[in-house]
Amino acid sequence: MDDSLEIPLFPLQTVLFPGGPLSLRIFEPRYLDMVSRCLREEHAFGVCLIRAGAETGPAEIVEVGTLARIVDWQPRDDGMLGIRVRGGDRFRLEQRWTQKDGLNVGRARSIAPDLPAPLPAEWRPLVPWLKRAIKTLAAHYSGVEADYEDARWVGFRLAEILPLPLPHRQVLLEMTSPLERLRMLWPLAQAARRKQ
Repeated sequence: MDDSLEIPLFPLQTVLFPGGPLSLRIFEPRYLDMVSRCLREEHAFGVCLIRAGAETGPAEIVEVGTLARIVDWQPRDDGMLGIRVRGGDRFRLEQRWTQKDGLNVGRARSIAPDLPAPLPAEWRPLVPWLKRAIKTLAAHYSGVEADYEDARWVGFRLAEILPLPLPHRQVLLEMTSPLERLRMLWPLAQAARRKQ
């Protein structure tokens, strides 16, 4: 998103990180229509954390979210549509409104991706633990290209996997320094590593 762009929004009780996977079950007509349009036009939609409210009703959402691109979809036995998405660029909402069908739409600007940063030696002890965690979650991370040398990639994956309150995940999403993100995650990652 080079300039301001209009995107459909999917408020959720989760935080999607760049490069991260997310599986969703779609059943509401407004979202079924949105997914159909996104697939047909090869567009992304925006995932934003719900600050107050519910996923199936009115919700107050945060201003910073992540573009989600659909990478797979299939009808489910329960009648719902299952989709898998991958996180793309982050964005900041400038304006938001609700269409007649109840779909949330926003005008947003992209947030510049974090600058590349090699993983510093001091955080390399986390890599074996992260590899084991991702191997345990192999089905969830299938199709996600690993880059354990990249501080951005490692930080985003730790932020997804570690047991963090949603507001903390949102803070980590909004940070623009991979090394600062790792500094915030270090004590929690160390504690998780010691429990194994």
